[in-house]
Amino acid sequence: MKRVLVCVTGMPGSGKSVVVEGIAEEFRYPVLSMGDVVREEAKHRGIKGDLKSMMEFAKRLREEMGPTAVAELTSQRIQSINSEVIIIDGVRSLDEVTRFSKEGLVIIVAVHASPRTRFERLVRRGRPDDPSNWEDFRERDLKELSFGIGGVIALADVMIVNEGKNISDIKKEAVSKLREELRNVFTTSEK
Repeated sequence: MKRVLVCVTGMPGSGKSVVVEGIAEEFRYPVLSMGDVVREEAKHRGIKGDLKSMMEFAKRLREEMGPTAVAELTSQRIQSINSEVIIIDGVRSLDEVTRFSKEGLVIIVAVHASPRTRFERLVRRGRPDDPSNWEDFRERDLKELSFGIGGVIALADVMIVNEGKNISDIKKEAVSKLREELRNVFTTSEK
């Protein structure tokens, strides 16, 4: 059987990292963060890590290398991982999903939260590439949507609504839903 890639998607601040953390803690699968791949590439090229610079760099990367640019860079790392299941954090387009399907069977896990909730989380998180005001937040959302993230969310195999729940409950929900999805995948492949 080919490997399984659990591709986690969601708008910024939806709680993808919490879901990924919960899945990784429970199953001990390796994690590749597409955001980290972009940040590493930006650092390598001497790009500043602020929101505007990172948004421009992500766009330019896709213009230079095509719509699967970040997936290509991430796939280079997949090759060196010896695991039947790998978690990919931060898938943003159906082109990326298609690219990852060359590496194995893809399961899409989408995490959703309202814009207001996501904005508040991002302001609290305070990473250099996080928006500090509503206008920047909306601009970032529109940029994410232009990459095609809405299509990935719409086609998710697993949907987790991360609104009004505590972190422990979100992690448990993610683990439970993914366990069921993996059971179906591995049972089907054994037939």
